[in-house]
Amino acid sequence: MISQRLFLHSQRLSYSSMFYRRFLTDVNLVKNLSAPSKDYDALVIVATELDQIKEYVHNSVTKDLQTFSQLNKKFNKELTLMINDNVPGKRLIYSPTGKINRDYDDVRRFTDAASAGMKKALSLGAKAPLIASFGAKQYQQAHLVSLLSALDTTYVPLQIREDKPEKKTKVERLGFFIGQTSLDNNYNEKLINYARAIEMGRVVARDIGGTDPERMAPPRVAEYVENLFNKSSDVKINIIKDKNEFEKNYPLFAAVNRAANNIDRHQGQLIFLEYQGQGEINSTLLLVGKGVTYDTGGLDIKTGGGMTGMSYDKCGAANVAGFFKILSELKPKQFKAIGVMAVTRNNCGEESYATDEILKSRAGVRIRVGNTDAEGRLVMADPLCYIKELALKEINPQLFTIATLTGHAVRSYGESYTVVMDNGPARENRTAQKLQAIGEEIGDPFEISTIRREDFDFINDKSEVTDILQCNRRPSNAVDRGHQYPAAFLARASGLDKHGRDSEKPLSYTHLDIAGSAGKLPNMPTARPIPALCQMFIADRVL
Repeated sequence: MISQRLFLHSQRLSYSSMFYRRFLTDVNLVKNLSAPSKDYDALVIVATELDQIKEYVHNSVTKDLQTFSQLNKKFNKELTLMINDNVPGKRLIYSPTGKINRDYDDVRRFTDAASAGMKKALSLGAKAPLIASFGAKQYQQAHLVSLLSALDTTYVPLQIREDKPEKKTKVERLGFFIGQTSLDNNYNEKLINYARAIEMGRVVARDIGGTDPERMAPPRVAEYVENLFNKSSDVKINIIKDKNEFEKNYPLFAAVNRAANNIDRHQGQLIFLEYQGQGEINSTLLLVGKGVTYDTGGLDIKTGGGMTGMSYDKCGAANVAGFFKILSELKPKQFKAIGVMAVTRNNCGEESYATDEILKSRAGVRIRVGNTDAEGRLVMADPLCYIKELALKEINPQLFTIATLTGHAVRSYGESYTVVMDNGPARENRTAQKLQAIGEEIGDPFEISTIRREDFDFINDKSEVTDILQCNRRPSNAVDRGHQYPAAFLARASGLDKHGRDSEKPLSYTHLDIAGSAGKLPNMPTARPIPALCQMFIADRVL
């Protein structure tokens, strides 16, 4: 039995360390569409109108599409599949964006068109599709958006790659043609490498966030991340899994972790990541991600099927790992990043933390537990305090928490949007507005909420025994300002409220609630807001 367990452990390590070689699609810049290439077996055209493509494709392609457009009044609204001898594999797929200039249109029209075209190509059996991207002046990142969308369709879930090696890839290679652009080929190559690196990070985020709660239980998450960075000198990794250290330095995390700690395969892990680029550092990003691998609700147990999908409660931490994978690939200069993945499981058992318990945070704040199903803010508060301490010594620090934190965020803004909330210093820097603008450009949208005085009033405990209340007994979506006050809690519990605009040492802090944007079963996680974070902190350094 021991030798068998060692073999299985070794096999798992092999799977994790090899997953890029076995999965990630090669992406190549294609410079000519006019003649069919034997390297590819389908042509997918993403465009707003037929006139865009005339000078780039063989005459027969334009002629066939124009003829068909006269027969189909929905030609500009739906995908068209045709046979044409002058395109790769004779498979011609025209995937229009539809209208793009209405008040409610945005760059996601290109996301949808590229995704639809790629999915059709894959369904036809194409293994080497060529994407021809034709953008629009008002959407400067349309080509990048189309490529990221195409890459997204090629993802194969980790457990399929492990259990069915014959299905480890959907495509062998991907060609990408950029039409109607004044950009030179050198920039286009950089753009493709940039998109490919983002996809590497999204693969990591989906692997961790979207894999089931046993395969990605906390120790297995740590194992995966160790294998991911064990040969990289660019990302340093440190993992804490000792119960005593949790209790001493991360007491709120320790409380949530109690019921999981006595089960070896569920024991919590705090995973610390650090990247430091070459040159004199001029900006530092500090991230904390919620990594609850399964949320039962604890003693306030989820009922009525409410646990379904709770394995996705680790998507915040998964995104942190994915972002650091991108850093290790692109190696931006003069940039430093520190990340903490707070990974545990909110179990229900004899060791569970309980409502009415009084906990003392790393920052010395006394907290009364109001509901054990509000574990995410407890899991992140002490790591947030830790990076706050580091930030005081760093150059131009910006702190973020990323979490699938509240159902209220979904009720407020829907399932497609990340909710962004700034503290005072971040508001002065217009962090939320910058992220929202960048998100609009790259199809990774944000909605801005504001942390108000009522949110701080809400968490003030009426008892003289404690300082603040974790939450009340009701779920967030049944409480006024149910996604804003948890951000106030994180600021208070971590001591960040002492570093506001009135402080001698103000710190910029932004909370991202991805409960809506992270995705949900049966779909794979979206890995958002990784693209927007890359655009905000990395793009100008590598493109």
